[in-house]
Amino acid sequence: MEGDSEAAPVSADRDLRVVADSVDDEFRDFVSARSGALLRTAYLLAGDWATAEDLLQTALTKTYLAWRRLGRIEAVEPYARRVLVNTATSWWRRRWHGERPTEVLPERAAPDEIEAQLERDALWRHVRALPTRQRAVLVLRFYEDLSEAQTAAMLNISPGTVKSQTFRALNVLRRRLVAEGIDPDSGVPVPEPAAEAAPRPEPVITTRPLPARPAAPTPTALSEVRRQLARERR
Repeated sequence: MEGDSEAAPVSADRDLRVVADSVDDEFRDFVSARSGALLRTAYLLAGDWATAEDLLQTALTKTYLAWRRLGRIEAVEPYARRVLVNTATSWWRRRWHGERPTEVLPERAAPDEIEAQLERDALWRHVRALPTRQRAVLVLRFYEDLSEAQTAAMLNISPGTVKSQTFRALNVLRRRLVAEGIDPDSGVPVPEPAAEAAPRPEPVITTRPLPARPAAPTPTALSEVRRQLARERR
């Protein structure tokens, strides 16, 4: 009997290690498969790679902590995206009040190749210049392809606000593109429209994927998540 009582804790510890190893393996697979797409979404929300990487780090850390609670692998990515957007929104609010999270690094002085390419893309350049909420609405509606209701839930605003913010943002994009002599529908430079020309339609935000960052390592690994968790416990 005494031997059995001593063996039970050992068996329980072994079972916990098996579960932890399984979570670690699944988490590594998720990071390897989806961190690139999540990072591109974070970049469109944040406007610079350094802040985007911080957003992704926070989202993956919270996703790792919630892994067993999420239960199904299908629930993992929506949860990670929700954390990504909620964290970005929280940081924006802190900036509106003159605060800046200490984890956020300043934007790199020398942009890499992909950032330079995006700067040359007039449409996304103007999307990045929009007010934060309008940018978030466009990113979620047209890049993430969420519905108005899903976007509203993600940003904790009403569907009516999503509609109005989308309308205003598209009008701003149209005016800025036309001012540069660019057709809002095709992105091709066109001559100045005649004064009597009919109003142009709203610009179409395509959902083409952004190119991957060249020669970039995986942005987040399990070891990085653990290091951040250790820092938060101190």
